[in-house]
Amino acid sequence: MVYVLATSHAWNEELSQEVEIATGHSVILINKKEDLSNYNLQKIGPRYIFFPHWSYIVPPQIYNKFECVIFHMTDVPFGRGGSPLQNLISRGIYETKITALKCQSEIDAGPVYMKKPLSLFGTAEEIYLRASRIVRDMIIEIINKEPVPQEQKGVATNFTRRKPEEGNINNLCELEEVFDYIRMLDAEGYPPAFLETEKFKFEFKRASLKFNKIIADVIITKKSEDIKS
Repeated sequence: MVYVLATSHAWNEELSQEVEIATGHSVILINKKEDLSNYNLQKIGPRYIFFPHWSYIVPPQIYNKFECVIFHMTDVPFGRGGSPLQNLISRGIYETKITALKCQSEIDAGPVYMKKPLSLFGTAEEIYLRASRIVRDMIIEIINKEPVPQEQKGVATNFTRRKPEEGNINNLCELEEVFDYIRMLDAEGYPPAFLETEKFKFEFKRASLKFNKIIADVIITKKSEDIKS
């Protein structure tokens, strides 16, 4: 049996080898959007296509032909949609579940294979690495047991994808909120939390909250003269 693992983030690229070792089956890694094509997939003939942290929309010609499993960082139907980690932490939610669900046309609305708990403490990078290990175990379990996905139950709530400008900490009132904003954006490829003055932009990483103060790394850049604050 052959499986495909499609991921666009480096912290998941070792998953294919780990799953191969654990299951004894062949797992093919796809990390480029253009390689996820009907032509390539028909040649492979995968039993499942797994999408741990895939940054692109899965085309209907793919999920209608192959059984596609996506992983979402909320206890669906709560929190369907974009930027789940940041939307959860900005709402003061620090424990969630990773949901493995079947990809369908409506975003994050497909039937559920399984759910596993996930802590949202630490930096975004640390959380994604922790989530990657959980997703690995979920993939192995799905391959070994082939569970039948069950329809979601309950009232759906939806998140919207957060924009870079929402990382501005200028209007926050509590140190805990500032700390959460810094850590929830502290991962490779994410625009960091920031403050701006008329002339400068301050970007924050590696924050720690200690004795009513935050200690963090800061990158200070001068704003272009032709850009108005």
